Amino acid sequence: MREFVISVNSTVDLPKEWLEERDVQVIPLKYTIAGETYTDMEGLTSKEFFTKLREGQMSVTSQVNPEEAKVALEPFLKEGKDVLHLGFSSALSGTYNSMRIAGEELADEYPEAKVIVIDTLCACLGEGLLLYKVLQLRDAGKNIDEIAEWVEENKLHICHNVTVDDLNHLHRGGRVSKATAVVGTLVQIKPIIHMDNAGALQVIGKERGRKRSLNKIIDMAVEQSKGWENDMIMVTHGDCIEDAEYVAKLAKEKLGAKDVLVNNIGTVIGSHTGPGVVALFFMGNER
Repeated sequence: MREFVISVNSTVDLPKEWLEERDVQVIPLKYTIAGETYTDMEGLTSKEFFTKLREGQMSVTSQVNPEEAKVALEPFLKEGKDVLHLGFSSALSGTYNSMRIAGEELADEYPEAKVIVIDTLCACLGEGLLLYKVLQLRDAGKNIDEIAEWVEENKLHICHNVTVDDLNHLHRGGRVSKATAVVGTLVQIKPIIHMDNAGALQVIGKERGRKRSLNKIIDMAVEQSKGWENDMIMVTHGDCIEDAEYVAKLAKEKLGAKDVLVNNIGTVIGSHTGPGVVALFFMGNER
C-alpha cells in the first residue's frame, strides 16, 4: 500500500504547530489589509489583525489558484506518495475548484498515483474537526480510499453553529442588508448562523444580547448532537476568548465532550466574520 499525505487549506484554522506535529500539509490562502498582502497563518497575529479591523481597515481575501495548488501537491507525488486533500467549502471560495483542477492534471501526469480532492462543504474548525476524525482513521491504519469514503459519508454531520457580534461585517459580505445591519446593531440583535448542506453560511435566527446568542448555539447543539458521542468539540473566536471559553465550558457540561479545542479564527475566515465571532463545531444528526 502506497504512503499518502493529507493536505488542507489554511482555512482549517487549527494551530500551525498542531498541524505540523501531525504531518498535515497546509496550502494557504492570502489576504490584503492596509495595502499589504499576507499569507494566512504566516502574516499578522490574530490580535494585530482584529485590531486593524476594529480600526476600520478592510481585509480582502484571495483564493488559491490552480498553479499554486499544483506546485504545492506535486512534490508528494514525485516522492511516490498519494494525496488526500480536504478542501475549503466550494460555496465560500473558488479554492476547491482550483485544487480539483490541479488534482486532475496531476493524476494525468502521474497515472500510478492517487490524488483525491474532496469538497468538505465545511469551513474553519468545521474543516478542523473533519481533519481530526480523518487523522484518527489514518492512525488506525485505514487506507486513503477508506478514509475518503468515510469523509463523503460523514461530512454533512459536521455541524457549524455561529454567532457574530457585529452585523456590519455580514452586510459587507452580502449576508444581510444595510438596513438590517444598522437597526440590528442599535438594538443589540445577534444573528444565529449555520453552515447548510450546500456548504454556505445562512442566517437562521436572531437573539437579543450577546449571552443569549451564545446560549442559543449551545442549545441548538444539544438537540443536533443527540445520539452522537463527541469525543472532540471545537470552538473558534474572533479575539473574544472569554466568550469562547464560556461556550467551551457549556459544551463540556451539556454535550458531554471529553475534549474541547479552542482557537482563534484565522485571518482569511475572520476577514468575513469580523471580530467577536464565536462558532461551535461538533458532530450531529443534521446541520
